[in-house]
Amino acid sequence: MSRNLPVNADRIAEDIDALAKITEPDHPWTRRAFSPLFLDGRAYIEARMKAAGLETRIDAAGNLIGRRVGTKPGLGTIMVGSHSDTVPDGGRFDGIAGVISALEVARALNDRGIVLEHDLEVVDFLAEEVSIFGVSCVGSRGMTGQLPEAWLSRTSGDRDLAEGIAQVGGRPSVLLQQNRPDIAGFLELHIEQGPVLEDEKKDVGIVTAIAGITRIEITVEGRADHAGTTPMDGRADALVAASRLVLDIRNAAGERAKTPGHFAATVGEFRIEPNAANVVPSKVVLLIDGRAEIRSDMEAFCEWLDAHVVKLAITHGVTIEPPKRVSDNHPTPADASLLQTLERACNAVGAKHRRMASGAGHDTAWIAKVAPAAMIFVPCKEGRSHSADEWAENDDIALGAAVLFEAVREMDKALSKEKADGTHTR
Repeated sequence: MSRNLPVNADRIAEDIDALAKITEPDHPWTRRAFSPLFLDGRAYIEARMKAAGLETRIDAAGNLIGRRVGTKPGLGTIMVGSHSDTVPDGGRFDGIAGVISALEVARALNDRGIVLEHDLEVVDFLAEEVSIFGVSCVGSRGMTGQLPEAWLSRTSGDRDLAEGIAQVGGRPSVLLQQNRPDIAGFLELHIEQGPVLEDEKKDVGIVTAIAGITRIEITVEGRADHAGTTPMDGRADALVAASRLVLDIRNAAGERAKTPGHFAATVGEFRIEPNAANVVPSKVVLLIDGRAEIRSDMEAFCEWLDAHVVKLAITHGVTIEPPKRVSDNHPTPADASLLQTLERACNAVGAKHRRMASGAGHDTAWIAKVAPAAMIFVPCKEGRSHSADEWAENDDIALGAAVLFEAVREMDKALSKEKADGTHTR
């Protein structure tokens, strides 16, 4: 890389490569939360935090935090970070690039003898990915008082989530009382997990919003009949109706995706009964994963779906229950001021950038509910992620880390000024 960056690209590469070696041998790159390998990865990150002069601790929610004290105690905390846990068989850069870039910001500040007025915290959030307990973003929810109490009783094998949090160093007994009113601002770097930046030859994506995720369950009831003797025009085939519905959902989502704002809908789960070759299917249950940057788009999609299943049921002679929203999270917009800060930081280091939404969920979505927060994306090869083929060039990550560095420095000055003149609202 020809640019003269304020961060050390070699250190970033060294740390990412070291973490990549801490994996299940036959399943690269697997280091799932609550596993012994996850703790090995955590030990490496903590050692690197300490080497950078950070004071380390595990908070009540099981997050690993490295703290760099500022010159003005009580002014607030600027937080940067991501997660080091992975999905099975795919996570060399997902989350890890953000944790190491955040750590590199602290090291680069040290290199230049820069002391911030705010405290700086580098965070490795616990279990951002869907964990063995079936839930995700455990650490960011727990840090900010948004973890449902019922989750602590969720089990995997012979332990529950509360025990899992305790085993990584957290304190579930006081977890539900934890909150962080001191967070003055939060930034997360992440690989894009999509092809837009690579296709458009952009260095950085400035994330305007994290799409809301709505999951909708639909049950189609037909009638079981003999597959060989029942006339084709006398069947109530639940699978035929459900198959038509899947295609209609795909087409409706495709049309909505052509309008401004990110939108996607996927039928990712599909169960059929009785699932026998010689029986006309009597029941199908499908689960839709819908994602929308603009909330009104999701509401309009759901209204279309409610009406469409009624028509489809009549056409195919089946019964379709009203679509059931299993979960429904609204979009999370980024802080407008931080978006501008990130754009100026991109300009400062010469990073070509564009604004874009995130179709994936991130820890930032939970921090943003209690403090100003924003994200930046860096390109990944062919948009591949959650796969062993996931790859991001180290030069791209280093340039993103440089943007993060410049943004943190500006945040420190801007937030201090707001505090001094009384315009700071948090």
